[in-house]
Amino acid sequence: MTETKPVTNVRVELGFTKNLGNFENLRVSIGVEDYVRDGETVDAATERVYSFIENKIVEKVNEMQKEIKGNG
Repeated sequence: MTETKPVTNVRVELGFTKNLGNFENLRVSIGVEDYVRDGETVDAATERVYSFIENKIVEKVNEMQKEIKGNG
């Protein structure tokens, strides 16, 4: 009989708020949940997910700022 290992999940949520002036703010929040992969520690999995989200936040904030400037 094969023993099933329990799955360990990690969840990371990040948010970023940028003041646009004139009482306007740009807010981006992203959260991701993933599992700890074979041979990976919980810390390594958390860092992997964190890096992914951090890059996505930067990407989305830049996209939104371009849209705001283009529509302004």
